[in-house]
Amino acid sequence: MELQVGFGEERPVVRTVPVGSRHRERSVDVALLLLASPFILLLVAAIAIAIYLDSPGPVIFRSIRLGRDGQPFEMFKFRKMRLDSAGHPVTLANDERFTPIGRFLAATRLDELPQVVNVLRGEMRLVGPRPELECFVGQFREAYAEIFTVTPGITGVSQLQFVDEQHLLHGPDPVSAYQERVLPAKIEMDLAYARDHSLAGDLMIIARTAVLPFALLAQRGRWAIVRSWLPTAACAALLTLAFVLVASRLQ
Repeated sequence: MELQVGFGEERPVVRTVPVGSRHRERSVDVALLLLASPFILLLVAAIAIAIYLDSPGPVIFRSIRLGRDGQPFEMFKFRKMRLDSAGHPVTLANDERFTPIGRFLAATRLDELPQVVNVLRGEMRLVGPRPELECFVGQFREAYAEIFTVTPGITGVSQLQFVDEQHLLHGPDPVSAYQERVLPAKIEMDLAYARDHSLAGDLMIIARTAVLPFALLAQRGRWAIVRSWLPTAACAALLTLAFVLVASRLQ
């Protein structure tokens, strides 16, 4: 029996992604990560040191998200908020909870980099629908029943389209703004991806994502963010280089 689910008035048939296709997608993801691993490891080390120097405490933030088949998992991100911060589950453009380095990470989306671990664990892909919080999924269960037929990703169509979504959440109630203005549009894009995606399309999204931090920094006013944490970044880079040199001598 086919399960009819959908979003809005359209109620398409849920399609199950063939196992062979899933294995091919995972093989491509792992191969790309292996090729980029030297650069990724150096960047992760430098950012981790910068976060700790800027705001001592845990470097990684864990967020429970819903993934394939609606299964919960821990999604990793670099911590960009102060340790004593609390509040709503959405991030604003000028969020007062940001640390100095956290503001830069949010502006460039580099806070998502630790999710390569989720990819290696099979919980995420490089490209796919964005894994969402359960509190938001519950309001669009029929749509997410179809989105959950594919593995969520670090980047994707909706992630690129709403890269500056924090600027859309102004007003006294940012959570309602996200639920009413942003999330429905993201769901439509994620549904379209779940119904029809290809390796060529995924590679194009990865290429666009790779240049995204530089494109965001090039926007007006973003270089001021870099200047604000440049001393911390320089220390982190020097410590990372020293660690690499020491490690190479010990081999």
